[in-house]
Amino acid sequence: MIVDRAFAADGSFRYPALDPAMRSTPGVDRDAGNGVMGDVILVNGAPWPAMKVDAARYRFRILNASNARTYQLALDDSTGFTQIGTDQGLLAAPQQLDAIALSPAQRFDVVIDFSRHRVGDRITLTNQLGSDSTGVVMRFEVARTATDTSSVPATLSTVDPIDPSSSVATRTMTFHRAGTDWEINGRVFDPTYSEADVRAGSTEVWTVTSDFHHPFHVHNATMQVVSRDGQDPGPYDRGWKDTVFLNKGEKVRIAIRFSDYKGRYVFHCHNLEHEDMGMMANFTIN
Repeated sequence: MIVDRAFAADGSFRYPALDPAMRSTPGVDRDAGNGVMGDVILVNGAPWPAMKVDAARYRFRILNASNARTYQLALDDSTGFTQIGTDQGLLAAPQQLDAIALSPAQRFDVVIDFSRHRVGDRITLTNQLGSDSTGVVMRFEVARTATDTSSVPATLSTVDPIDPSSSVATRTMTFHRAGTDWEINGRVFDPTYSEADVRAGSTEVWTVTSDFHHPFHVHNATMQVVSRDGQDPGPYDRGWKDTVFLNKGEKVRIAIRFSDYKGRYVFHCHNLEHEDMGMMANFTIN
């Protein structure tokens, strides 16, 4: 679990809330309106940790739990990652990645192969989108030899692609900033308003557009990326997902399969400050 945090001199968290007690006035200082960033990277709660590993394959499930920071993770030995899973489970087949772009709330299952290293080698997990203290995430130290008979199967799961023509409805969701508010389809979050009424168990195709960087997250549903700006999905879009990252100005078509559990749910930007300042909407499963 990777997060970035800022600390005060006494070791407490430093957060630029308008109300330091976070009980009355919502929001953060204007300078932090795009999202709060920290200068300390924590992995499972520890700053820039070192993990002793065997000279063997390891499986890691990586979660970006940061408020707003997107990471591009890479290993400084250039071995890369074998991705085997994403937000909602295994991929159909593994894919080799030199780096992983990971926005808030996204999860990646990867295998890192330390078997090619010698005892004493050190491998650093870096953040190619960071600098200085945010450019390094953690270090692996090869501490022991090991006999590793593991392998990554060529087939991991069955992921049937959704046919967009099977959707019962198409919708457009526009993520936009208006002053200090973050809006969806021109509206800040209104708990009494439903942006979409969908049929239980149905599939819809939503086109999500963005004028900033937003991780789009939907509750009680799973989804597949159909296209980005009219092109094929990107390397980080494979498999069943519940969070999809939109770069500034992108238009992403997403096929969403809703569950059979009826009721009111939300979708939102998973940048914490954006959703806190209104970038959230209800939808209702009927």
